[in-house]
Amino acid sequence: MTATAAPERVTDPASPSRPARRSWPAAVTAVAGGTALIAAHGALYGNWVVDDAAITFAYARNVADGEGSVLQPGLTPTEGYSNPAWLALLALGKLVGLFDRGTLFGVPDYVLFPKALAVLCCAGVLLACHTAARRVFRRPGLVTVAFGAVLAAIPSFVVWVFSGLENPLYALVICWLAVVLFGAVLDDRLLSGRVAVTAGLLVALAALTRPDGLVYAGAYPLLVLLTSRRAGLAAAVRSAALSTAVFLVPFGAYVAWRRVEFGRWLALPAVAKSQGPPEPAQFTRVGEVVHYTGALAVLVVAVCVGLVLARGSRLASGLVALLVPLGLALLGFAVLAPDWMEQLRFATPVWVLGALTAVFAVARALGRGGARRRAVLSVALVVAIVPSAAQFATAARQFRAQPTVPMCLIAETFGRGFNGPADILGVERATLLLPDVGGTALTSRLAVVDLVGLAEPRLADLWGARDMPGVRDYVFERVKPTFIHSHGSWSQATGIAEDPRMAADYHVISAGPVAEDWVRRDAVPDEARLTAMRDYLRERVTRAHGEQAKSPRGRCGPALRPGQQP
Repeated sequence: MTATAAPERVTDPASPSRPARRSWPAAVTAVAGGTALIAAHGALYGNWVVDDAAITFAYARNVADGEGSVLQPGLTPTEGYSNPAWLALLALGKLVGLFDRGTLFGVPDYVLFPKALAVLCCAGVLLACHTAARRVFRRPGLVTVAFGAVLAAIPSFVVWVFSGLENPLYALVICWLAVVLFGAVLDDRLLSGRVAVTAGLLVALAALTRPDGLVYAGAYPLLVLLTSRRAGLAAAVRSAALSTAVFLVPFGAYVAWRRVEFGRWLALPAVAKSQGPPEPAQFTRVGEVVHYTGALAVLVVAVCVGLVLARGSRLASGLVALLVPLGLALLGFAVLAPDWMEQLRFATPVWVLGALTAVFAVARALGRGGARRRAVLSVALVVAIVPSAAQFATAARQFRAQPTVPMCLIAETFGRGFNGPADILGVERATLLLPDVGGTALTSRLAVVDLVGLAEPRLADLWGARDMPGVRDYVFERVKPTFIHSHGSWSQATGIAEDPRMAADYHVISAGPVAEDWVRRDAVPDEARLTAMRDYLRERVTRAHGEQAKSPRGRCGPALRPGQQP
């Protein structure tokens, strides 16, 4: 093991000549201040929750109600989620009456609870930063607030942390993993059993929060490899093996349960998305992160990191422990199939680890050298920050105006929207096939079939094989749904709207100029009811859809329940 450099004599106020005093009031103030900055940015997006998050909401509801791992009560159990750790938090919230019950302080708990969890996770991220900063800076509070300010400025981070998805928990786990490794390197105890076990458990939690969390299984072994001497190779191997074994026990147990319960090694979303081996061209996707951040800002930060590493200080040793997981975060982002959602949804760990590394490196670089070097670096930072800030402001403004697939828009238009036509037909248990199933599953009394395959096993397999003729055959020959909705890219990808069986077996009931809604001909007893359904969609559902579209950051009632109507 390479010995950690002894604390050198320092003159700048940014670095401690002795360990920073424990000052919990100052720490709480710094963490609260940084969290408030992030929450203030998050408040710009109001009550918006992305519809994909509502898929997990639906599973959490049914798990907590004792219905099992189902999208809706009575359906066959499936694993239509890939974030079991986040699902567990939501289910726990429902069990204790904080989620999916009604309103809290006048706000629907389907908005308040996941966003409150996000705020708590952000506070945990900032606490991790303070824990690391107090080891190497005399003013860790200032560093922590700066870290919070950087995260608050990045729309990609804030948008997806407050989206209702698992991103805040993922950010928290990855940040603490990096901080644990950071402290272990500073204390020259990287090979200790406690560190190995802690790292393994954190990696397991990351992998149970998002599938790409598996990439961080390499963080501890890689860091051990980089910092160990040849003479200590045996101890390094033992520690790496221990950490890996600790990771595999809980994660392996979950995978084994999945295999027994569902007969699959992968969750349905992973099957449907068919993540293949990475191709060389995919690694250029790191450029998307650089472009989003601003090339000049990245360059200035890289120079500061280089200055810190070149000096070989105590912080330099710890900085390596941050760069290893940061590199893995960039790798994970690059190899994942591009996501159709906006604002780099999969880059959350990159922002957390990148901001932590940047703030530490810049703080140290500004605290070193003479007045001339500080002045030059300060000017460079300002010049780099201005275009990045302008770019971030534009991204936040655009997303605020048109957020990605609001859950309430889906719940109102499709979940509640198709309950009325089903009532007109007088059917007790109809089926509804569509590509947006989150808010739909929370509000529809119909049996929902996921056209995209995220919660439908056979369709997941067909999507994974990119067998669109098979998708259409399964829909028209096996499922034979009572109602079908498809639109835009989903209709183009599947070819479902143009299939001859659609015209032969279904009536068009869409209110608009393009056919997007259909009902089975054999489910309609007479022309009067067909007309009534068309009138319902044209008058009531179109109006409700328009109101939600005008207020994409709004709410959709105090609670989401099956059978509701617009």
